[in-house]
Amino acid sequence: MNRPTPGPGETQLAALRHQVILDTLLAHGQVSANALAEQLGVTHETVRKDLLFLQDRGLLRRVHGGAVPAESVAYEPHVGARTTYAAEKSRIALAAKQFIPDRGAVLIDSGSTTAALADAFPQRPNVIAVTNSLPIAMAMLAKAGTVATLGGRLRPETSATVDEWALQHLGSIRADVAFLGTNAFSIEHGLATPDQSEAAVKAGFVRSAHLRVLLADHSKFGRESVFHYAALTDIDVLVTDDGLTEQAAAELESRCGLEVIRA
Repeated sequence: MNRPTPGPGETQLAALRHQVILDTLLAHGQVSANALAEQLGVTHETVRKDLLFLQDRGLLRRVHGGAVPAESVAYEPHVGARTTYAAEKSRIALAAKQFIPDRGAVLIDSGSTTAALADAFPQRPNVIAVTNSLPIAMAMLAKAGTVATLGGRLRPETSATVDEWALQHLGSIRADVAFLGTNAFSIEHGLATPDQSEAAVKAGFVRSAHLRVLLADHSKFGRESVFHYAALTDIDVLVTDDGLTEQAAAELESRCGLEVIRA
């Protein structure tokens, strides 16, 4: 049976919906299918078809619960340009402070959300902070008793040290807590990042700590990137924002066995 051709009125309404979806995506970096259905006054099935239509034309990429920009899995913005979700990252950082020990050693991964944690870090004169991020090291100088940086090649995209020297240093470290960042994470594909050398260092952070705390805003969930470096089952705690739905948080906890904190 042939599907009826949409009339001009229906086509116009669809075009208006598509524009609203793209405008929302541009403004927020992600769209929720549930929120779109409520905002547009249409069914979830209509939203699903709209998202499929826009994905087929390369205008967005569908993910769990909605859609994100149609960027390549290899896309990596410069660290200085990572200003989206600043309020959410600040809330994540404040919520993650509860995992900072009074004494001991912490690892702080490179990334914009972990940088927010460094900014919010309390005075801890009995804590040794180790990081591969030069901006984070500078922010920690007045906070921790000792600040150490990993050696290695400096990546201009992230201001982070990578490669063999960094991995050698990590191999000799055992920390109480590792605060981790990521470019993408999903139940199916775990944690991933666009650069192979940075993925190797991030994997080293995961191996070198007793407690692994992932700091990631909700826009990273459901995304994929090129180089996998850990499974979600390797993580103990995910600190994210309330843009991650309760349903997604419950699924992460039940399927991956990690604690989810929505700030």
